[in-house]
Amino acid sequence: MEAVPRITQKPHVVFIPLPAQSHIKCMLKLARILHHRGLHITFVNTQSNHKRLLKYGGFHDLDGVPGFQFKTVPDGLSSTSDDDHDPTQTLVELSAYLTIHFLDAFLEIVAGLETPVTCIISDGFMTFTRTPSAAEKLGVPIILFWTMAASGFMGFYQSKVLTEKGVVPLKDDSCLTNGYVDTLIDVPGMKEIRLRDLPEHIWGVGPKSSALKFMVQIAHEADKISHMIIHTFDELESTLIQEIKSMFPHIYTIGPLELLLNQMTEKDTKNSTFNGYSLWKEEPACFRWLHLKEPNSVVYVNFGSLAVMDDLVDGGCGVLPLELEEVVKERGFIGSWCSQEEVLNHPSVGAFLTHGGWGSVIESLSAGVPMICCPFTGDQRTNCRQVCKEWEVGMEMGRDVKRDEVEKLVRELMGGGGGRMRNKAMEWRKMAEMATDLDGSSSLDVEKLVADISVLSKN
Repeated sequence: MEAVPRITQKPHVVFIPLPAQSHIKCMLKLARILHHRGLHITFVNTQSNHKRLLKYGGFHDLDGVPGFQFKTVPDGLSSTSDDDHDPTQTLVELSAYLTIHFLDAFLEIVAGLETPVTCIISDGFMTFTRTPSAAEKLGVPIILFWTMAASGFMGFYQSKVLTEKGVVPLKDDSCLTNGYVDTLIDVPGMKEIRLRDLPEHIWGVGPKSSALKFMVQIAHEADKISHMIIHTFDELESTLIQEIKSMFPHIYTIGPLELLLNQMTEKDTKNSTFNGYSLWKEEPACFRWLHLKEPNSVVYVNFGSLAVMDDLVDGGCGVLPLELEEVVKERGFIGSWCSQEEVLNHPSVGAFLTHGGWGSVIESLSAGVPMICCPFTGDQRTNCRQVCKEWEVGMEMGRDVKRDEVEKLVRELMGGGGGRMRNKAMEWRKMAEMATDLDGSSSLDVEKLVADISVLSKN
C-alpha cells in the first residue's frame, strides 16, 4: 500500500502593529518580506487605519495576492463617515479603547480564518492589548517586533532597570532643571548616556507617572518573550546588539527594511500590489520641484506623522503667514505629506531637519543624508544622541527653537563644515547596503527568522 503524501501547511503569521503611521509602515515592510519568502500573512489594522491605507497607500487589489490578507478590529470610531473626511483620534484615546476591546475582536478574527495561525508577530508596545495572552490561548508562539533601533529599545527597557535601582521616578519637577537628568547612567553597550537621553516617559514625574508604569510593564512583558526582532543592522550597533543578545535568547536584527525590499527584483514582485504605506495623501508635486534644484542644495524638513503645525508655529495657529508663504514660494516647497524615502534619495537633497523618529533616521542613514535633529518625545531623544555622538552624522537643535540657531546649523551642515558628516553618512549608507546584500547580516537574519518561524510553527 502506497504511503499517502503528507501535505505541509505553510506557516501562517499574523501581524499586530501599533496603530501609528511609522509602526504600520515598518511592520508592513517586514510582512511583505516574509510573504516573499513563502509565508502566509494576515495583517491586522484598526478599521479607520485600514480605510486610510486603502485610500492613500494603494492597497486596492490585495484579493489577488495569494497568501496575504488584511483584517480589521474596531477602533471606536464611526464607520459611516464620508470618504472625504478621515476620522481621527489620539493614540492615547485609541490605546484606551483597544485595551478593553482588542483581545475579543482579535480572537474572533482568528476563529474565522481559513487556515490556522501558527505564529504571531506583535509590535513590542502592543502587549498592553494582551497579545501574549492571545498567543497562549491559541497555543502559538509570539515574536515581538521593536520598530526602532537597538538603542531605542534599550532606552525604553531602562524603565525597569532604573526603577529597580531607584533612579526613577524623579522626585519632582526640580530634577528637570537642577542637573539631575544630566547624570550619566550605566547602560550596557552604550557610552556616556545621560538620563536626559532616554525617553521622558521613564522619568515618571507628574503626568508621566502613568507612562513609567506602562513602560515598566512593557519591559517585564519583553522578559517573558523568547524571540524578538529589532529594526536595525549589526554594523550600526554592534556592541549594543551583542549586549542585548546576552540578555535575550533569540534576537533578529533586520534592517533597513527598505533596502531589504530592494533585493526583491521586479520579476519577483510583478504581481504584487504593495506600492505604498501612507495613511495620508502624498503630494507628487514636490518631486517636480526637486528636479529643478542643484545636487545637495535642498534641506528636507519633516517632523513626522504625530507633530502638527500648531506645535511648530508660534501663536497657536497652524496657518502660515501670507508673507512667509510668498517668500517660501521663491525658494521652497511646502507639502502636507510625501514619500519620504523617495525625497531623501533625491540627488538635490543635502540635509534632513527631523524630529529624530527611528523611521526617519534609518531612512536618512540608508540614503546617506546627514541630519539636524530636534527631538520631541520617546526614543527620539536617544536616536538624536546616537546620530550626533555615536554615528557622527548630525547635529542637535534645542527644543526651544530659535531662528538664529536654525540658520546657524543649516549653514554649517550645508556648507564646508558639514563635509565630515556627509562623508560619514555615505559610509553608513554603504554599510547598510552591505548588511542587506544577499549574504549580509540582515539578510541572513531574515533567513534565520523564516526558518525559526517554520520550526516554531511545527511545535
